[in-house]
Amino acid sequence: MKDNLILNLKIWRQKDRATPGSFVTYTVENVSPDSSFLEMLDLLNENLLTRGENPVAFDHDCREGICGMCSLVINGIPHGYETGTTTCQLHMRKFQSGDTIVIEPWRAKAFPVLKDLIVDRSALDRIIQSGGFISVKTGSAPEANSQPLPKELADQAFAAAACIGCGACVAACTNASAMLFVAAKLGHLSRLPQGRAERHKRVLSMIKAMDAEGFGNCTNEGECEAVCPKEINLAEIARLNRAFLLANLA
Repeated sequence: MKDNLILNLKIWRQKDRATPGSFVTYTVENVSPDSSFLEMLDLLNENLLTRGENPVAFDHDCREGICGMCSLVINGIPHGYETGTTTCQLHMRKFQSGDTIVIEPWRAKAFPVLKDLIVDRSALDRIIQSGGFISVKTGSAPEANSQPLPKELADQAFAAAACIGCGACVAACTNASAMLFVAAKLGHLSRLPQGRAERHKRVLSMIKAMDAEGFGNCTNEGECEAVCPKEINLAEIARLNRAFLLANLA
């Protein structure tokens, strides 16, 4: 059984959006290797509160890898170096006692830092609002077999819909591009019968919104796919580019 850990944490501290931030180093002891990364930060904050210091602000919600709130850059990698894993699902057994861990917020123009490790990711919400939905009359649930869909398309739509909108793809990209995020949302809806009717309007409006928010362009480096906790395929961006071209020709 692995002994409890002693860790050195180099954490970005920033009072608010208008105040410049800096790194502050803390030492946290008696960290269980079975605890999650966020539980380790909870332990740090308990120690800080006991000493009368301000706790480190960080985003979290479900702590089950579903909501995408746990947006931390750990040792230079969004969500850490465990592939297909969110920060909240990263366990401290992946670290060694005495390690120094550098913890930062997402770094992107479209994600301004609000406090410490919390950034404003509402830009992604506005992209969704611009067209990430379908216009249908609601009512009772339709018969599941009324609109047959090939299994291959259903699987592809499900894989794209797995995107949790965490923004790790943006944080990893040298251009702070949101192309993988937008591609996943469009790829999900455009493969389904309900989403095809508005596919041209949707891709144009979402790309326009993405550009207006200040996200950069994709240069196909692949960092986004490498850090995506849901492992969205880079091919979705190629599909997005094709859909954008066809929409402009329609």
